[in-house]
Amino acid sequence: MFDFPKGLYTDVRIEDVYETKIIYTMGEIEESKIRSYKAAFIRIFDGERWYYSSTSNIENIQKEINSLSSYAKPNQKIDDDPIVAKFQVNIENLIKFKDNDVTKIGIDEKQNLLKEYFPILRENELIKHWKTIYVDKKTNKEFYSSKGAKILYDTQVVGLSIRMQFVKGEKRFSESFQKSSTNFNDIKGKTEECKSYIKKCEDFLLNSQPIKPGKYTVVLSPLAAGVFAHESFGHKSESDFMIGDETMKKEWAIGKKVGSDILSIVDDGNVSGSGYVPFDDEGTKAEKTYLVKNGILSGRLHSAITAHYLEEELTGNARAMNFEYEPIVRMTTTYIESGNKTKDELFSEVKEGIYIETIKHGSGMSTFTIAPSLAYYIKDGKIAEPVNISVVTGNVMETLNEIDGLSDEVEILCFILGGCGKMEQFPLPVGFGGPFVRVKNLNVQ
Repeated sequence: MFDFPKGLYTDVRIEDVYETKIIYTMGEIEESKIRSYKAAFIRIFDGERWYYSSTSNIENIQKEINSLSSYAKPNQKIDDDPIVAKFQVNIENLIKFKDNDVTKIGIDEKQNLLKEYFPILRENELIKHWKTIYVDKKTNKEFYSSKGAKILYDTQVVGLSIRMQFVKGEKRFSESFQKSSTNFNDIKGKTEECKSYIKKCEDFLLNSQPIKPGKYTVVLSPLAAGVFAHESFGHKSESDFMIGDETMKKEWAIGKKVGSDILSIVDDGNVSGSGYVPFDDEGTKAEKTYLVKNGILSGRLHSAITAHYLEEELTGNARAMNFEYEPIVRMTTTYIESGNKTKDELFSEVKEGIYIETIKHGSGMSTFTIAPSLAYYIKDGKIAEPVNISVVTGNVMETLNEIDGLSDEVEILCFILGGCGKMEQFPLPVGFGGPFVRVKNLNVQ
């Protein structure tokens, strides 16, 4: 397809993107647009340096290749370079979303999906401000390399978010009702579920009381557990942090005990949802990578460069936010594996504790922080009254060892708004989730 220069490694990543965004504020249209573009990222390696170029005119790809090659030094042994040797040569056509292609759904149907929620929101006296958002994104991605890789695959995600501000006197509470999937039909017909969620938010607004600060046994919902896994351990597993850092290599040595025996954390780009990436942006096939297995540090996430320098295998985690950026090591779908307790058993064994259902945000490296939204006391094994919590925090290593219970079902969450940030590349779509996770001795404020 392209004339790749001899003595150089070259790859080309082409992205054909379609996206919709619709926003209504208090029932008034704020934004309704469809955007589509086709663009490419080109890079060349001569064994010493990388040369990059982006173009929004794919007719210019060959011209960009030729231009970049003029700066590079031809290397007749480029195929023997240890980094180039790492690159896989995959040839595959993996189109999944032909039958439920979101680009075939009209803008009116997408707008009407949001309008179904207007009466529910207008009639509620406690909701003083609300915003409804619909977003979708469909991407066809092609990858070609001078080694012979030829890949075509697609990704798709659709979702809606109902953002609400509840007010009663001096009390205020903000929460969102969100639904996301890879199929438009999956997010239809959710108005009754939204009504139930609004009632839960009303109860929280009217009845929640401030937490008494201290250390508690905390049960994390699959959402909160997923954020915990992503923030507390996922970022630590992105191996580019370790290049040239001998202290970090020793601290995060494979085989080290890092958590409870029941804890296993996985990253896998094959999982359907917002973190679905069957091939990374270097053409590497996605792998199920155990970051932690039975409490032991078992793996980390790699690009070809980091896999070479750390003498480990590729994992399919070299990702770029879009055609304007080079691939760096990023997560895909990161989750905690299930345990052997039912959800009821997990709660029944807690005499006094906290249940975190939803969160506002989370962050972390050596110390993690979660800011809960909907949270509740657990009393005598039952979910009790709602409680206001500012922050839950802890040392990552200590907390991973304090996990003493996991439910037997895993829920993977799909997202359409926000994403993961690293360096200047934000927001990158990811997925996460897990079972219900019980953790002892968490600091709650």
